[in-house]
Amino acid sequence: MRSFLEAFFPEIIEKMDNTQQDAYCIFDSQVLTTFVSSLYLAGVFACLVAGHVTRKVGRRNSMLIGASFFLVGAILNCAAVNIYMLVIGRIFLGFAVGFTNQSAPVYLAEIAPARRVQRRRSIFHFFLNVGMFVADLVNYRANTIPGWGWRLSLGVGIIPAVVILVGAIFIPDSPNSLVLRGKVDEARHSLRRIRGRTADVDVELKDIMRAAEEGGRHKSGVFRRILLREYRPHLVMAIFIPLFFELTGMIVVTVFAPLLFYTIGFTSQKAILGSIITDVVSLASISVAALSVDRFGRRFLFKLGGGVLLVCLVGMTWIFGAELGTNGGKAMPRPYAVAVVALVCLFVAGFGISWGPLKWIIPSEIFPLEVRSAGQSMSESISLTLTFVQTQSFLAMLCSFKYGSFAYNAAWVVVMTAFIIAFLPETKGVPIEAMARSGHAIGTGSASSNRHRSRRPHQTNRLTGRFKCKRL
Repeated sequence: MRSFLEAFFPEIIEKMDNTQQDAYCIFDSQVLTTFVSSLYLAGVFACLVAGHVTRKVGRRNSMLIGASFFLVGAILNCAAVNIYMLVIGRIFLGFAVGFTNQSAPVYLAEIAPARRVQRRRSIFHFFLNVGMFVADLVNYRANTIPGWGWRLSLGVGIIPAVVILVGAIFIPDSPNSLVLRGKVDEARHSLRRIRGRTADVDVELKDIMRAAEEGGRHKSGVFRRILLREYRPHLVMAIFIPLFFELTGMIVVTVFAPLLFYTIGFTSQKAILGSIITDVVSLASISVAALSVDRFGRRFLFKLGGGVLLVCLVGMTWIFGAELGTNGGKAMPRPYAVAVVALVCLFVAGFGISWGPLKWIIPSEIFPLEVRSAGQSMSESISLTLTFVQTQSFLAMLCSFKYGSFAYNAAWVVVMTAFIIAFLPETKGVPIEAMARSGHAIGTGSASSNRHRSRRPHQTNRLTGRFKCKRL
């Protein structure tokens, strides 16, 4: 948005108006990357605290804390008069992301019925992308308002913050969280609100209490306990899933899509329009993933998505190298620019049916109740740390390595797809308590769980011992 750049990043405007400027390096600004990446660095620290807070005060209250940070951050950004206010506002937004990203996926996993738990978790990622789509629509309109349009773009975040604050007051905390804090009667009431007043919730409540009791036998801190040998396979997945998620190259699209489109010759308004198109594709692909994750399973979607991502990254490497060159000094022909947009859309679709939603599903379902908050917190901290590193370095990397930046991500897609094939078991249809107590073959790459996907939560004791956890 030109008015925003004029107010806070005038050196970038000078590069944009310089016809001799290397197109790869237009947005290579340390101040700009600091503004963008400060959110993710704050999110890392918030996640580490949020795991403990969520366990102590509950999932719902943790979301309320996150919404409060959202509200303060959005107000500061909207009212900013200098770069310092902008960065401080982004830091508050980072705290908000840390709390909500840690608590919301776990909350959705714990309130969903076993037969719908995977689809319910996909909803979280879907509505994240709805938010990005709405933000790009606002940016498209705000970009036409001279002078103060950027304030509208940053201030619109106040609305969802208020919605979360008000909405969270009226929802029950998850029964798992209530049992974990010794509030059994409240957990029963919460289950009845979620399952229906006439539903028989005693069996499900006993299963939750059994899982909490098993976890309560170990009094060591959850972050120390999560490092024990019995949780090592779970820990490996909690580390590598977010690690590979960040190395897909999706950060280029989600954060820098308008800048990427501007680099290939689009005007500022058309660059935002291109970002809107990718948002629509993302929402459609996530919807497909939500409907198919229980039918085809996680491993299939990971492999399909990996193949699509690889083709798109190789294609973008070739087009950028052949048509934009290594110095970025020549304009990209229109047919090739359109081809880049098509490849970006296909890339987003491949990501939306695989790593996008599954990055939230896998970590939130593989941990036992007693370390679930800590596991989700660790997973999200790793993700935000890597996002910080990439947002801090991508523009400089694009300037230095040119089209080689896309080849770098393509190589990682090969590695991560091989890892999934070798080590991730198929977990579709397995109740969350069953996976937690059994270890569920993590590290074997086995699809043996398909034989048990019809089991109910109260039958999980029969599963113990059937799924053997490979030592890593």
